[in-house]
Amino acid sequence: MSKPPFEQLVTDHGPMVLRVVRAVVGPHDAEDAWSETFLAALKAYPELPGDADLTAWLVTVAHRKAIDVVRAAGRRAVPVAALPERPSRTGRPEDWDPDLWAALKALPERQRQTVAYHYLAGLPYKEIAALIGGSTDAARRAAADGIRALRGSYPRERS
Repeated sequence: MSKPPFEQLVTDHGPMVLRVVRAVVGPHDAEDAWSETFLAALKAYPELPGDADLTAWLVTVAHRKAIDVVRAAGRRAVPVAALPERPSRTGRPEDWDPDLWAALKALPERQRQTVAYHYLAGLPYKEIAALIGGSTDAARRAAADGIRALRGSYPRERS
């Protein structure tokens, strides 16, 4: 059994594909998903076996394109009525205490990690050593060196 020309496939199955994608993605994104379905189908159609179930194949392609549209919608920016006047400061350590952040950032990576893991997360040195590599004594030494460097560079009294 031979395949019909692609134009005939679109004519015969286009309305069904539109119904499928409309049900999955909604009316606003259905036309985009329909177009993406037939673009993908056009590329793959020459390799499709002559005895393939065209309806099932198109529904599979449409389903995948509909999922792509839904995922893409989840990554798009959400419009808001008004933008905030200032950017949010939540989660930015340099906004909590810029001097402390600058002092931490100046530490070598291993010292910064051990100070954070021991003094902020409360991990024992044995777990820190397993996490970042090295011995327990090396982790203890890196934390001590990091704290000493912080005490030397971070101002004790701030205005």
